[in-house]
Amino acid sequence: MSKFGLGRGLADLKAEMGVVPELSVLAGGERVVVRNLKIDKVRPNPSQPRRVFNANELNDLANSIREKGVLQPILVRAESGGSHEIIAGERRWRAAGIAGLTEIPALVKSITNENAMEIALIENVQRENLNAIEEGAAYRNLMEKCGYEMPDVSRLIGKSESYIRNIMRLENLPESVKKMVEKGELSASHARTLSVAKDPEALARKIIGEKISVSDTEKLVKSMPRSSKSRSFRQDLMSKEEISKYEKQIAKAVGANVTLRMRKGGAGEIAIKFGNKIQMQELIEKLKEA
Repeated sequence: MSKFGLGRGLADLKAEMGVVPELSVLAGGERVVVRNLKIDKVRPNPSQPRRVFNANELNDLANSIREKGVLQPILVRAESGGSHEIIAGERRWRAAGIAGLTEIPALVKSITNENAMEIALIENVQRENLNAIEEGAAYRNLMEKCGYEMPDVSRLIGKSESYIRNIMRLENLPESVKKMVEKGELSASHARTLSVAKDPEALARKIIGEKISVSDTEKLVKSMPRSSKSRSFRQDLMSKEEISKYEKQIAKAVGANVTLRMRKGGAGEIAIKFGNKIQMQELIEKLKEA
């Protein structure tokens, strides 16, 4: 049974019927259309967290598609002009193009920008398709564009806040070091250690050249000056307890419930909640007097 409950899969249906029928299936209480789409009318999601696609793996998948077809539809949302944006399944779409297919089976669903980012991230993280640099950037993207906080991301992907914080530290690294991680020349564990170093690029080349272990790298970094970026990063990403403390302080000052959201670089926003117009006017007067 295929994932989407279509018996032997869309490839088998196509072999018997000549074309894949347009089907309507129920997904999470919503009616979703399954149809064949022209590959050149489908485009990648610009917020897709995965940036690196292994050529050998794509070719292997393309060979499988030539033999068996696309067994699992990709997930897309409709755009103007008859085109569609990929939410999940870009690797299958790329491989289908390499295999010479002109069409690809797809689930067409109405999805918000926030949900699209969530789905793309979850699919890649659960399948372990992201390298550490892509993963950290994806978490940051969710926090900045969707207003998520660290605990929200933790619940979404099922990983601890400390894990997410450590991965996001890699964004402090120079682009040259990030490339080393993306290419597999430098491990994520080495990179996390280097994220607090003053000259991470020189240390990265030393690690690769001398094949220094992670534990020895940690000792080396501890004996050297720390980067100022590592300190500012810790300030940017306040803990849940710190945020709660500041929310209580502000709430006490204005006499209303407050939500504090932190963003990159220490910026953020404060949302003050009120129950009616009278309370709103009282809040305005208090803020004027402050």
